[in-house]
Amino acid sequence: MTTVLTYGTFDLFHIGHLRLIERLAAMGDRLIVGVSTDEFNAGKGKKSVVSYDDRAAIVQAIKGVDLVLPERAWEQKRADIIEHEVDVFVMGDDWTGKFDELSDVCEVRYLPRTSGVSSTDIKEMLRTLDPVHIEEMQTALGTLTRLLEHYRDLT
Repeated sequence: MTTVLTYGTFDLFHIGHLRLIERLAAMGDRLIVGVSTDEFNAGKGKKSVVSYDDRAAIVQAIKGVDLVLPERAWEQKRADIIEHEVDVFVMGDDWTGKFDELSDVCEVRYLPRTSGVSSTDIKEMLRTLDPVHIEEMQTALGTLTRLLEHYRDLT
């Protein structure tokens, strides 16, 4: 039996997350997913839109996921690998080289991320919709409208 392990925040669950989990599930017989807790994310300077409990429930509901673990610290990976008898540890290729020290306890792989989609990009797009930014856009539009009217009056 081949056990695969990965970790992630899985905030604003999207097609990239789903494709990753599908690829990981196909790599072995058992898939374990560590989901970053809100407290761990805060320590990394990140804030999730969706709570840990909800993110963990979403990931656990995905076909192919056998176990979800709370990721509370960087250092827990080695202990999780040993405790759960992990054969393959997999992360996105944006982490290439960062976990090579775990290769003494299991195989370490880095997979390409799904291009064109990320939680960070979705959050940035949503940020433009907050009330302060909407007001800024309305002000800019008003200024542009006045400039165009002024230009039209000159011609």
